[in-house]
Amino acid sequence: MGSASGQDITYDRESPPTADMLMDVREVFEYEVRYGFFTLGWVDVELLPDTTHQGETVHHMRTRIRSNNKIPFVGTRIVNYESLFSHNEKWFYAHEFWRDDIHDEIYDKLRVDFDRTEDLVYFFEEGEPTDTLALEEPASGGDIVFYYSRMFAGIEEPYELPVYIEGEKSTLTASSSPETDMRSYDAFDEEVETYYSEGTTDADGPFGFSGRFKSWFMTDDLRIPLEAHVKVIFGNVKVRLINYERHEKTDM
Repeated sequence: MGSASGQDITYDRESPPTADMLMDVREVFEYEVRYGFFTLGWVDVELLPDTTHQGETVHHMRTRIRSNNKIPFVGTRIVNYESLFSHNEKWFYAHEFWRDDIHDEIYDKLRVDFDRTEDLVYFFEEGEPTDTLALEEPASGGDIVFYYSRMFAGIEEPYELPVYIEGEKSTLTASSSPETDMRSYDAFDEEVETYYSEGTTDADGPFGFSGRFKSWFMTDDLRIPLEAHVKVIFGNVKVRLINYERHEKTDM
């Protein structure tokens, strides 16, 4: 992936994007995860070609976490989080969410199935059922916040997202501000204008991500997620965008 400097970025400070707008393009993101002076790894996020789920056309999102194997005692770790989901005018909601541990060749390590016929959420570990919970919309495995949060960036209306992961239901809440600030990122040649957001979650996410977090979004038409500061089991880490691509969905 290369720099996004040559891409046509449209600024729209008045209106955040709709779900339709976010799904009408193909975006590819690469983030660097840093702990102090150390690069812990990278996070790749990509909207893959639409697929089918129970006869319905759905979206497919992949979030890949890659460790920095140059750090002692870490080694090579590659974990894919996959999500099949849909959207309406108000929100995104998941149908299936699963985890593949690529480095250990363990696929379907964890799976969450969202049954809207019975309004239940089923949890599995390596194919074996582990728990069942009541479904609360807009239910997801947590990764959908990557799109959902962009619909609120730059406006003061708070949002709340139920998160189902590791056999538990958690809640993520956040709010943004219409105030802007200029910040620099490797993905762009020049400083970009940003919106700030902050929130909290009791979800047990990757690396033990939980608690309060901060995030920044570009003030463009799609509110590109630029940066997040999150608390994990060993301290606070910064996640910053280093590469970005945008294509028309017809290119998928």
